[in-house]
Amino acid sequence: MASKIVLLVCDGLGDRPVPELGDKTPLEAARTPNLDRLAARGITGLMHSLGRGLTPGSDTSHLNILGYDYREYYSGRGTIEVAGLGMELRHGDVALRGNMGTVDAELKIVDRRAGRITDTSPFTALLDGMEIEGVKFMVKPGTAHRAGIVVRGDGLSAKVTDNDPHEPGVKVWEVKPKDDSPEAARTAAVLNKFLARAHEILDACEANKMRVAAGQPAANYLLIRGAGFYRHVPPFSERYFGLKACCIAGGGLYKGIGAYTGMTLLDVPGATALPDSDIRAKFTRVREALNDFDFVFVHVKAADSLGEDGNWKGKRDFIERIDEAAELLLDLPDALLVVTADHTTPCALKKHSADPVPVMIVGEGVRVDGVMAYNERAVASGGLGRLIGTDLMPELMNLIGKYKLIGA
Repeated sequence: MASKIVLLVCDGLGDRPVPELGDKTPLEAARTPNLDRLAARGITGLMHSLGRGLTPGSDTSHLNILGYDYREYYSGRGTIEVAGLGMELRHGDVALRGNMGTVDAELKIVDRRAGRITDTSPFTALLDGMEIEGVKFMVKPGTAHRAGIVVRGDGLSAKVTDNDPHEPGVKVWEVKPKDDSPEAARTAAVLNKFLARAHEILDACEANKMRVAAGQPAANYLLIRGAGFYRHVPPFSERYFGLKACCIAGGGLYKGIGAYTGMTLLDVPGATALPDSDIRAKFTRVREALNDFDFVFVHVKAADSLGEDGNWKGKRDFIERIDEAAELLLDLPDALLVVTADHTTPCALKKHSADPVPVMIVGEGVRVDGVMAYNERAVASGGLGRLIGTDLMPELMNLIGKYKLIGA
């Protein structure tokens, strides 16, 4: 019986049929001999990470997959994002995630990701430490175009709206309170002042003058969303029989999921969360981590961002890179291997959808189901049937013999 678990989440892996691929999904069209070999040795199925008809965010879906029901434990994406960036959170702090975006003179969004800028540190440094009406703003760079923001002061609330309309050509929204409390009103007002001041600074800064001169979109506006209060959640080891867990990820949100649930974060050189990420280095680190940890959560990002760009060819090719590196996962010692996704990101929609994702479990003790390929349609006939995200950890705990008899 296996005693350890490797959970590989390929972000946004699922898709819908693409006409240019002969009505196959990018996963179906990709050459995936290693993933198919694993499927032939495992039990497979489809998974709705939040439930049927519910479109998952990357944060809520990961919480559910790890057995932390988002309806109980989700406190806003900002909290998770800043945890992954190593930013200190104190009781009463409000955390937000942000994008460096591009707006025009009328504050209409030109590009939500400033041309998918790869480093926001020259811009976050200009905003970090700003104080407005006794409230301090800590701003740190995240992965690529992202940033983390911690708002610290007395009388704050996370009950405020986003300023990001998620759509180009639309004017940025004003932050508004979500309830009638004076704390929410104060927080919304001070955030709006901070965002206006930040725009003035960014629009006039030398780094953006250089970007515009080079024909690149200016990173001149901070788009914020996912406000949340810091809260304590029970660590993974407490929930799961003392299992020692670690997280291997390139993106700040996914490191944040690991930190939020009490996992040890392992750095991997070359793990960027971008299409150039060194997937082999991640999977090599997985093998090494099994010497010290019982549960290894490893995240691979770029299929999601390629789907959001509508780049079906790039998504197919990136899946083939995942498969090539997966040769390192074919013979994991004393471990179950789980391969799945957090959500589907159809290239046709360029955003997340509620379509289920493929899931497989490979290792000693699984009831091999006869499915011979790993893709959305092949696994639909698998022995796991259809799962909800919160079903996965109980399945895994059962397979490694951790659950006890209920009843006589």
